[in-house]
Amino acid sequence: MTASVIYEGNLRCKVTHNQSGTVIETDAPTDNKGKGERFSPTDTVCVALATCVVTTMGIKANEMGIVLDGTTIDIQKYMLADPRRIGKIDVTLKFPKTLNLSEKDITILERTGNNCPVAKSLSGELEQNITYVW
Repeated sequence: MTASVIYEGNLRCKVTHNQSGTVIETDAPTDNKGKGERFSPTDTVCVALATCVVTTMGIKANEMGIVLDGTTIDIQKYMLADPRRIGKIDVTLKFPKTLNLSEKDITILERTGNNCPVAKSLSGELEQNITYVW
C-alpha cells in the first residue's frame, strides 16, 4: 500500500490512496486546536482497528460460507495526556440477528477478529476492548 499526504495547513491533511485515488481528509480535534470537522489522526487509528477486525472476520466468514453483511460497529476512543495518546479503544460489533451460528463458528470468528493485523500492531499499552454482540 502506498499513499500520498499533503498538509493543507490549518491542521488538516489530505490523504490519497495511490492505487484507487480514494481521498480522505483529517482535521485536528476541537480539544487540540482543530475544528473537528473531519476524522482526526487518532480517530483513523480507531477506525483502522474496527475495520480490520470486521474485514479479517469477513475473510474467514467467506471461507466458512457465512455472510456478515449488515454488521454494524460502534467505536469509542479515550485519550490520555502527558504524553497525549490514545489510552483505550472500545469496539462493539453488532451482528445481524438473522445469523444462526454454532458456538464453534462464533469462537473461530471472534479469534480471527481479535488477531487482526491492526490489533497486533498497536502498542500493548493501548487498551483494546473488542465486544461481539451476536
